[in-house]
Amino acid sequence: MRAILLGGGLSLILSLVATRYTIRFFTKMGYGQEIREDGPTSHHTKRGTPTMGGVVIIGASVTGYFAAKLITWTAPSASAWLLLYLFVGMGVVGFLDDFIKIAKQRNLGLRSKAKMVGQTVIAVSFGALALSPWLEDENGRTPASEKVSFLREIDWLALPAGLAVVLIWLIVTATSNAVNLTDGLDGLATGSSVMVFGAYTLMNIWQNNQFCQTDPGPLCYNVRDPLDLAVIASAITGACFGFLWWNASPAAIFMGDTGSLALGAALAGLAILTRTELLLVILGGLFLLETVSVMLQVTWFKTTKKLTGTGRRVFRIAPIHHHFEMLGWEQVTVVIRFWIITGLFVATGLGVFYAEWVSRL
Repeated sequence: MRAILLGGGLSLILSLVATRYTIRFFTKMGYGQEIREDGPTSHHTKRGTPTMGGVVIIGASVTGYFAAKLITWTAPSASAWLLLYLFVGMGVVGFLDDFIKIAKQRNLGLRSKAKMVGQTVIAVSFGALALSPWLEDENGRTPASEKVSFLREIDWLALPAGLAVVLIWLIVTATSNAVNLTDGLDGLATGSSVMVFGAYTLMNIWQNNQFCQTDPGPLCYNVRDPLDLAVIASAITGACFGFLWWNASPAAIFMGDTGSLALGAALAGLAILTRTELLLVILGGLFLLETVSVMLQVTWFKTTKKLTGTGRRVFRIAPIHHHFEMLGWEQVTVVIRFWIITGLFVATGLGVFYAEWVSRL
């Protein structure tokens, strides 16, 4: 438990302090954000705001985690190494995307195919390692499971190893892109991530308290390293909290794809490693809504254009947070109300998680 508090506290302080100096450095180097031309006109004033702030979130989280492990003199687990690999690896893909945008002074970074290749390499390698028998503990548990999970493994939904890796790839790429789509307003993705990662911290602590030491039972959880996952979740929560000080409206820095892809991948990794894959749909409900709004917009536009020759839109603009801006809502109003929605999703997810355990008493 000490490691959880240390990881969260240290990463918060590191993020809060380091972001200030990162803003100065990125401003001096000219690492400014390009703005999409078809977005709300109010966003044009943000052009040139330092981006790639995700490097601070990643750096503070990783440093906070290892500092906590060093202070408590405990070794990182296999699950922790895998989650950090996924977190940092997807951050590198986002960093390349951001850096190309800055270097070429355009709103488009990596081409979609190149970006997907990078995400696929990281996600598939993570999935293969997480299911590998080489990483089994003394009780035969691998970090991830070949069974689909909601609140715990669903016994009758066991998949072949290859198909399980494909499912892991789908969860990781979908979630990382969903957080990336949500990162369009000052503090929106950061504040929402604080709540979801905070929820996973609590869930991992609970799973550790009800851990199956030997044989799985109805009142315990068959998770490989729940306490160590809680330390990472706490560290990321703290790092996002510290970054939010500078990212709240008016943002002095953006996390960029570096941060959003990394955070989304970490959420997916936590869901996979804690056997709560389908529960992520509830906990990350806001990210799902943002993604669905884009899918509806694109599908409806292409369908109506094909049928009538004129494309029509469901929303004024997608993702949906921009739609409310176009309706006249202030940016701060949209962000706060979307934070409230996230809080409701998180509360519902935690309620379902706890209610399932109580129902087994």
